[in-house]
Amino acid sequence: MYTIGKFAKMIGVTPKTLREWNKSGKFIPALVKENGYRYYSEEQFYEYLRKPAAQQERITVGYCRVSRLKQRDELERQIENVKTYMIAKGYSFDVITDIGSGIDYEKRGLLLLMDFIIQGKVERVVVLYKDSLLRFGFELFENLCKRFDVVIEIIDHTGKSEEQELLEDLIQIVTSFSCRLQGKRANQAKKMIQELMDDDSG
Repeated sequence: MYTIGKFAKMIGVTPKTLREWNKSGKFIPALVKENGYRYYSEEQFYEYLRKPAAQQERITVGYCRVSRLKQRDELERQIENVKTYMIAKGYSFDVITDIGSGIDYEKRGLLLLMDFIIQGKVERVVVLYKDSLLRFGFELFENLCKRFDVVIEIIDHTGKSEEQELLEDLIQIVTSFSCRLQGKRANQAKKMIQELMDDDSG
């Protein structure tokens, strides 16, 4: 028997999706204990794998991201706006969040979202801003979605993004390249980083 968290990871969905499937009767746990904990069997796992991909439930995923921990209020605002949009559209959805740079391609939430897309679990991705997904390389992500018949819906097309976040991305780029330099060039790069940080704090 598998806990809801373990089973969700095994089949490539989130625990929230399993709870919704249970509520709607689409996929019932093998066991529900008195404390409400749900458990799924190994037989259910293989049953799900045998199910044709075309018949598997495809979900909408709302993706929200900010650059820094101190932007949690902004993250909550994004989540609220994205949820309100998806509810109004009548979507069955999950929300994935990240805190990290827009040029970091290895953020946990972003990788999870791409895994779900490749597994054929996602019907559409909803973001508040285009930059919420990636600062650079959006076209590559868009091409991945097209290959798996996934639609990207951007709520706000104004391209709104904080100047502060762009500055932090620039600092990260310079820092990354400076680590590969030596001697005088490395010192020049470090000086540039310090000047950017001083301007930021000012």
